[in-house]
Amino acid sequence: MLILGIWDGHDSGAALLNDRDILFAINEERLTRRKLEIRFPEKSIEYALEYTGSKKEDVKAIAVSTSEFAKTLWRMFPSLKENYYLIRRKKKDYSSLLAFKKNIKYKVTELQLDPISKSISTRILNNKLEKMGFKNYQLFFNDHHLCHAACTAFTSGFDKSLVVTIDGIGDALSGTISRFENGKLERIKTISGKNSFGIFFEHVTNLMNMRELEDEGKVMALANYALKIEDESNPLLDFFKLDGINVKTKYSSLKTYKELKKVLWKYPSEQFAYMAQRALEIHMTKLIQNAVKETGLTKICLCGGTCSNIKVNMLVKNLPEVEDIYVFPHMGDGGLAIGSAMLANYELNGISKYEFKNVYFGPEYSNDYIKKALDNSGLKNIDVRYSEDIEKETAKLLHQGNIVLWFQGRMEFGPRALGSRSILAPPHSEEIKNELNLIQKKRVWYQPFCPSMLVDDAKALLEDLKGTPNAFMTMGYMVKKEKQHLVKGVMNIDGSCRPQIITDYNSRYAKLLLEYKKLSGTGVLLNTSFNLHGEPLICSPQDALSTFSRTPAKYLILENYIVTKK
Repeated sequence: MLILGIWDGHDSGAALLNDRDILFAINEERLTRRKLEIRFPEKSIEYALEYTGSKKEDVKAIAVSTSEFAKTLWRMFPSLKENYYLIRRKKKDYSSLLAFKKNIKYKVTELQLDPISKSISTRILNNKLEKMGFKNYQLFFNDHHLCHAACTAFTSGFDKSLVVTIDGIGDALSGTISRFENGKLERIKTISGKNSFGIFFEHVTNLMNMRELEDEGKVMALANYALKIEDESNPLLDFFKLDGINVKTKYSSLKTYKELKKVLWKYPSEQFAYMAQRALEIHMTKLIQNAVKETGLTKICLCGGTCSNIKVNMLVKNLPEVEDIYVFPHMGDGGLAIGSAMLANYELNGISKYEFKNVYFGPEYSNDYIKKALDNSGLKNIDVRYSEDIEKETAKLLHQGNIVLWFQGRMEFGPRALGSRSILAPPHSEEIKNELNLIQKKRVWYQPFCPSMLVDDAKALLEDLKGTPNAFMTMGYMVKKEKQHLVKGVMNIDGSCRPQIITDYNSRYAKLLLEYKKLSGTGVLLNTSFNLHGEPLICSPQDALSTFSRTPAKYLILENYIVTKK
């Protein structure tokens, strides 16, 4: 039975499942080339079916996340969704009217009109799907946070776990706490949208003239450069109160924004970022600590956009009462399509466990296809050469101090480059880090880069390698002081890093790291996403060539082809 999962909101996308296999998953941004696309994922659906050789009549279940009033309103009037997308991404000039529209958005998302909105959403989506050619399918609507919970619980590998979802808002909730045991999810607690950690951090991001739902990582990074403020002097800590697993905000969503603005007026931006980050760390960590105490469950599964905060995740990992922790790799709303499909699969077939060793669920391209793309690229002043030992030759280029654009295999699902669509560099050079930030990717200077490392090197480099080695760059770790000189280019100023820890040495990417280790002594590389700032991760060879032509990078590896600018 083919099950199609769909998400048609922020970072829209589609996923195709068959039995226990995830056949394909992709986000619409990779195909439209608009970062965090919000349009209905028609291209993703068509691509998934075409790539897997599936027919629309074979799809017997279609699962959609969220039928809340706000999403239904956007389905009825797509121009409203497009307008807000342009406001959020700062593609429109500022005006007081834009601020008013943003305020209305926060109010509308808290409304609960489930029976009416679900009926309208059902009619709209059925019409759209039938026009695409789907027939005789069963349509499922699944709760936003239940989709997040299913993603992380069903792919964690844990037989029993505490499942926590935290984000801005979805289906009028900002978070849930559940028990996963005997293949079943049991919701224990909900956190209303009015008491949202995620919206708090969205407001902080927006007040710092950054884009909410996109730049929260910059806030976390900037916080490391602040003169620290003691917790008892942090005015943002009392924005939340915890009573066991009950969360309560001091102010309404809009009042929170106004009060945060007053605090920012008195502090430098980096201190404001520090205080907000610290408030998130203290309250989220305490919430999970209280939930562990109440349930007795010591293995933690996290999902939801706010769980992309790797510093919070690191603190949770290091709690003495936590045995192990897993964060779903596509923890934001872009992962809802796969979560919704999994819930439908559970309801129809009772499946609640998936083997999840990697996230390479996107397309791949043959050397023959790449050769044609190179021939038709129109790029001049380049040399193209086929290599029988691409890992060895690339390792040599990297060891010589070069930045290399790397394109291999099936594209990653989720926001992190994990060795398929990556920009690679040596890990020890701050000079290369600055060049990558300011010249190659055109990002702010204080954003750190991440390392990919072989698990044997992770054991030697990291202080707090606790639990299952993190394969998906969803967790912070501290680098041992005596080893920090080896990884200066992939380490934050506080000595932390967000690694991809590789345990399977059979992939082409692992072999590259092994070859690099032969030359450098350390199986670690700087690995950042293959894109320019503000653009989605590349998908196709054509995307790779376009990005290559717009950067100073000299070397591009496309499967077995080495492309060099003259």
